[in-house]
Amino acid sequence: MIDYEALIAKYCSGHTELLHILLTHSRQVADRALKIIEAHPEWVESGEVDPVFVEEAAMLHDIGVVLCDAPKIHCMGTHAYIEHGCLGAEILRQEGLPKHAGVAERHTGTGITIEQIVREQLPMPLQDYCPRTLEEKLICYADKFYSKTKLGQDKPMSKIRMHMWKYGSDAVQRFDDLQQLFEPEDQV
Repeated sequence: MIDYEALIAKYCSGHTELLHILLTHSRQVADRALKIIEAHPEWVESGEVDPVFVEEAAMLHDIGVVLCDAPKIHCMGTHAYIEHGCLGAEILRQEGLPKHAGVAERHTGTGITIEQIVREQLPMPLQDYCPRTLEEKLICYADKFYSKTKLGQDKPMSKIRMHMWKYGSDAVQRFDDLQQLFEPEDQV
């Protein structure tokens, strides 16, 4: 198991508030993802999901925010917040963690499509950033329930869906698909 706390601390050096925010938010995401895994032991048995990897990747998925301009969460970088997934992926690849980098790169929203990049003129390389593997989808889904500005609070499903609407009906549909996969209405 990698020491994700040390890695996060390395990139948050001198930024105590940001370190606290990242560790708290990421722990919430990791715990929700691990709880969902507990309800699906067949994923672990089949080798489709590795709980150790999910915990590590959930803890590191937002490391790219350290390079972004987001004063509300004590980030004083120069990049747009929407870039944090791509930036985090670069950091994690440099750290020798290419699989973890995939999670960072593809966790934003319910994934970012090429069409969305073009339509919204996003400052990102033109490629598909939608989660691919079950592990990536799980962390992407769990992340939607927690804000970095309201630590310790779970967002209600209705608020998440309402937020997704600003990215279009396809984003809402992707969220609904993830919700059905991980926490179907009859199990919530």
